Amino acid sequence: MDSIELMVMEHENILSLVSVIRNACCGVLEGAPVEVNDFRDMITFARTYADKHHHGKEEQILFREMMERLGPAAVKLIQHGMYVEHDMGRFHLGELESALTRYEVDKKTFDKLEILVNAAAWADLLQRHIDKENNVVYTFARRSLAEDVLQSINSEVEQFEGQAVKDSVQETALSLLKKLTDKYC
Repeated sequence: MDSIELMVMEHENILSLVSVIRNACCGVLEGAPVEVNDFRDMITFARTYADKHHHGKEEQILFREMMERLGPAAVKLIQHGMYVEHDMGRFHLGELESALTRYEVDKKTFDKLEILVNAAAWADLLQRHIDKENNVVYTFARRSLAEDVLQSINSEVEQFEGQAVKDSVQETALSLLKKLTDKYC
């Protein structure tokens, strides 16, 4: 298993969610109701697949190895770039969830705006973040890490994936993504 290729493939699934979110937001702007349960499903996918599953592999395995082995440039790139963006994504999801909760109670325009702002901000952040990872971070890792380290990363990612398969993480998340893409794309 090539762990970096796997992460690039996972980015394609996350970009599908980005399209879903943008289309759902545009629908609301054009007069469609805020489908609270759909937005909650988007949060679920983002948290389970994009963050816990995908970012979990990056943070616990790939980024750890890069920071330990590739010096100050890698530390700066990961700590002040990738980790900050991961945290910003978590922030937008939390704000989106709070706005949805408020909107369910009282359909205020302000909360609708907060739903759209945070959903769109997460989508924009992730699109830009994925571009950086695919074209800078992963390229840097593949070019700079020794082959035995890359193989060790592959082995750890394979174990991580095996546990996720046992827990049905991918199957559940991708089924949810299909439901959302069928509706919004």
